[in-house]
Amino acid sequence: MRTWGKVIKDNRILKDIVIENYEDDTRTHKVFSALDSICREFDLSVPIWLDATVAEFRRHAKCRFYADNFIEETEFDYLELQVLEED
Repeated sequence: MRTWGKVIKDNRILKDIVIENYEDDTRTHKVFSALDSICREFDLSVPIWLDATVAEFRRHAKCRFYADNFIEETEFDYLELQVLEED
């Protein structure tokens, strides 16, 4: 699985990274692992999965984490997580 993480502010990508995980694990664990890696790389706290975020991810294999998803204050508009390729 390849997962793309992007930090967006004013419709511009400030930071982005692609995380590859080809381990024998469930899709959910791979997504959570990728999100943890992305947040560690960007020095962010791990966001909270709200019901709307989960629903968006289920529909599109892509979601956005806005300020409401973070406990700490953010200096960007949102963090986007997108599955590019599945095993």
